[in-house]
Amino acid sequence: MGHLDHATFGWLTPALSYVMACVGAALGLQCTVRALGTTGRSRRNWLLTAASAIGTGIWTMHFVAMLGFGVSGTQIRYDVPLTLLSLLVAMAVVGAGVFAVGYGRDRGRSLALGGLTTGLGVASMHYLGMAALRLHGDVGYDPVLVALSVVIAVVAATAALWAALNIKSTLAVAVASLVMGGAVSSMHYTGMLAVSVRVAPSGAALPGATTMQFIFPLAVGLGSYLFLTSAFVALSPSAGERAASASAQRPVERTAP
Repeated sequence: MGHLDHATFGWLTPALSYVMACVGAALGLQCTVRALGTTGRSRRNWLLTAASAIGTGIWTMHFVAMLGFGVSGTQIRYDVPLTLLSLLVAMAVVGAGVFAVGYGRDRGRSLALGGLTTGLGVASMHYLGMAALRLHGDVGYDPVLVALSVVIAVVAATAALWAALNIKSTLAVAVASLVMGGAVSSMHYTGMLAVSVRVAPSGAALPGATTMQFIFPLAVGLGSYLFLTSAFVALSPSAGERAASASAQRPVERTAP
């Protein structure tokens, strides 16, 4: 069996991956809250931004964490098409969950459906990302830990969406995003504990790209997208602020001579 190291750079990759998960969750929850305060095309656009933010945050979290993943006795490469597919799956499935909440008539049912869908999206993204691993040997999984990681993902997603539906203050969104970031990270490392690798040393070249060739630049790009979008959302006025500024201007107009 190959020795697995989940933090070859020490605490840097787990800490950075947690930050990325929190930023994605905060942005996604804030966009969902904004979406629920609007209608029509504006609601759809906010929900699309929420889905892309949560999907991107989860994906970036996973692969930043994977930058610190090493196996003794073999190099690691990543299958590029499968890695990109895992990103698309994350966005699409999380999107389906977010839209279920954004457009659901029955709040309880839409929350259950949205949480289940989003959680399964997080889990499928994780295991698709793991399927993209290329190394000298065979990768195995502990089914109990895999099942536990899926349960954590579903519970985390449901809790986060519940928070988006029931909270409005910025502080509450911040707390919920820290919780969701922690849950996504714990789902990831639970999934990683399920992994075992039987190394078969070989001198043959591995197919795929190294983390520094492909994963690192993509993670940096997506991380930049998250931070820039967060700044834009933070600076754009909410529906409540727009209504407040409009009502604040009306009395002034009436009292003017």
